[in-house]
Amino acid sequence: MFSNWLKSTKAAAWILTVIRVYVGYQWLTAGWSKLSHGGFNAGGFLKGAINMSTGEHPAVPGWWAAFLEHAALPGVKFFNVLIPLAETLVGLGLILGTFTTFAALMAIVMNTAFLFSGSLSTNPQLLILEIFIVIAAANAGRIGLDRWVMPYVRSLLHKKRSQPRVNVKGLA
Repeated sequence: MFSNWLKSTKAAAWILTVIRVYVGYQWLTAGWSKLSHGGFNAGGFLKGAINMSTGEHPAVPGWWAAFLEHAALPGVKFFNVLIPLAETLVGLGLILGTFTTFAALMAIVMNTAFLFSGSLSTNPQLLILEIFIVIAAANAGRIGLDRWVMPYVRSLLHKKRSQPRVNVKGLA
């Protein structure tokens, strides 16, 4: 019942717009500050997360620390570019209401990764708000650019599906 209300009412669309812009602003400012201050280095964060996986009460699961140590840390240069760029794009997508559901899904992925890495901060709050945006689906971007972008994308996809298949050498 609540999910139907989130997905279909104008009141929910307005509430979701406020939530979407707030969450987007958080992501945009986080990403932009990393991009505009002479670079970002995730190495210290990754090493700190790995260190929090040991001891009597580890804050980071061992399997996640293994991923960080053997995949993320060796590829830190990639993550130094990916994280600020992803944060900025997610923020813009949410603020503008463009590809809203996808932007919220990517925000959930990042928040979950930060939580697994032992960073509590505002991640749980943002994660809950992002879940509401994803549940609302198209209604979350109704008051935003998705109102025009998504029908256009659907029309492009529909054109490709409706084109006849090419018969190669008489084979179906």
